[in-house]
Amino acid sequence: MQLQNKIAIVTGGASGLGLATVKGFLDKGAKVAIFDLNVDVGQSVAAELGENCHFCQVNVSDEASVQAALAEVSSKWGGVHVAVNCAGIGSAMRTVGKNGPHSLDVFNKVITVNLIGTFNVTRLAAAEMAKNEGNADNERGVIINTASVAAFDGQIGQVAYSASKGGVVGMTLPLARDLASVGVRVNTIAPGIFNTPLMNAAPDSVKLPLIEMTQFPKRLGYPEEYALLAIQLVENAFLNGETIRIDGAIRMAPR
Repeated sequence: MQLQNKIAIVTGGASGLGLATVKGFLDKGAKVAIFDLNVDVGQSVAAELGENCHFCQVNVSDEASVQAALAEVSSKWGGVHVAVNCAGIGSAMRTVGKNGPHSLDVFNKVITVNLIGTFNVTRLAAAEMAKNEGNADNERGVIINTASVAAFDGQIGQVAYSASKGGVVGMTLPLARDLASVGVRVNTIAPGIFNTPLMNAAPDSVKLPLIEMTQFPKRLGYPEEYALLAIQLVENAFLNGETIRIDGAIRMAPR
């Protein structure tokens, strides 16, 4: 599927990997809706990026919120062809720590946003995509979810985050199989350590060991590199049901 003249939504699109993807898609001629909780930043970014960018305040784990935003985008532009799920949160807590067992509320919140939120947007966006007219391959839509290398080699204190991202990886193939009948492809990107605002704000004591674990190039990833992969996943029609690590060959140590 070529991005030219297509309609995309990007959750978490007001910053970081999501924002880089929004910009990459716009450069390829798509119309892009930013789905994000941060109203001030989201509206400012959309206004800066021009008439082909639109902002919707969205809670990805809330059914009504996502449904309303998808209806708004479909009404404005006529449908949805691509969905990229970048919205997510993290946590740092051991299963048993100095203050006792891991908070169940924290675990539930991370799973709710990262895993349930991703599935919620995926299922509702796919239903919209199923209404599209298929192309020569009968393709009607593309969904890209975001996991993490923590799904495979999560560190100490990442149990909730790793579980949520492992769930995203685990549902990739079943989603692709489920949605094959309606012509919607599903792939997952598993990023390593990227130079997002959150990581950039971390002290060197956090960043430098992670860079040391990265094999080559010896640096943080650029959000634009994530966006390039997202573009390829949209435009290469034979990529389906796949999880792709983009991580400079990092394999994270326990801590």
